Amino acid sequence: MKILVTGGVGYIGSHTVIQLVKANYQVVIVDNLSNSKIESLKRVEKITNSELKFYKVDLLDRENLNKIFLSEKFDAVIHFAGLKAVGESVQIPLHYYNNNIIGTLNLLNVMKENNVRNIVFSSSATVYGDPHKVPIEENFPLSATNPYGRTKLMIEDIFRDLYKSDNSWNIIILRYFNPVGAHESGLIGEDPNGIPNNLMPFISQVAVGKRKELSVFGNDYPTIDGTGVRDYIHVVDLAAGHLSALEKLSSFQGCVEYNLGTGKGYSVLEVIKAFEKTSNRRIAYKIVPRRAGDIAECFANPKLAKSELNWEAKFGINKMCEDAWRWQSKNPNGYK
Repeated sequence: MKILVTGGVGYIGSHTVIQLVKANYQVVIVDNLSNSKIESLKRVEKITNSELKFYKVDLLDRENLNKIFLSEKFDAVIHFAGLKAVGESVQIPLHYYNNNIIGTLNLLNVMKENNVRNIVFSSSATVYGDPHKVPIEENFPLSATNPYGRTKLMIEDIFRDLYKSDNSWNIIILRYFNPVGAHESGLIGEDPNGIPNNLMPFISQVAVGKRKELSVFGNDYPTIDGTGVRDYIHVVDLAAGHLSALEKLSSFQGCVEYNLGTGKGYSVLEVIKAFEKTSNRRIAYKIVPRRAGDIAECFANPKLAKSELNWEAKFGINKMCEDAWRWQSKNPNGYK
């Protein structure tokens, strides 16, 4: 099978490409490199001992995207490409709507024109907004609280409408919780542009001396220690979830959503302690006011993915911290 991976040079995309190659899929990557580095691709080729076909093309460039489809003849698409910083999306919402939604519409139109009807979509737990209870199940009400989350929710709605209008489409929507960690080789990992938006890369950069201290946003939530609780999932487990979804596509018809999480939440302070233990470094932090839009608790009920995709997360928080630290300590400046 030949698979197109959009955003395949990015953090989750690159880890998924490794597993696709190892499972003997033919992989073609499209990425505009706006939030990723070409060095990541070179390292993926080293890990897999293979040469990967890569096109530096933006999904907003429909003409060139169509040329790729005409020449490659794909069987399925895994769609990661998109902007993903919650805070930035609040500051520049039009950029997010334009990039994420129009990019996806271009992809779907080109898929339709080329008779490719199988897709796995990278969605997010942000589509649940502030959940009324935890753990979160797939049938919970959907109500994103920021422009990034709304782009994911709008795209999900587009997929559901598309399937209702034409049931020849096979669509699996994966709602991830909080991806962390890195490939155990330490060759690839999360390398955010500028100041990290997510907890684990920020902790890692403090541990390696790149940042002075971590800001913990609020310690007055109704949680175990007052700090926000999230479901952290190892990026290698997440990548495996995409392969499970891809396998299901071949014997499936429909449009269905799955949570990819561990089912266990950790507070910010628990993650800091686990990282300190793993790295043998002290993580300096200060408590600052809550961030607008942040919620107290968010973790998955992943049972549907286990029963229908035969997938479940294998790695715990210590392994996540260990692999994140190996990546950061080997690459203090990321891919530079």
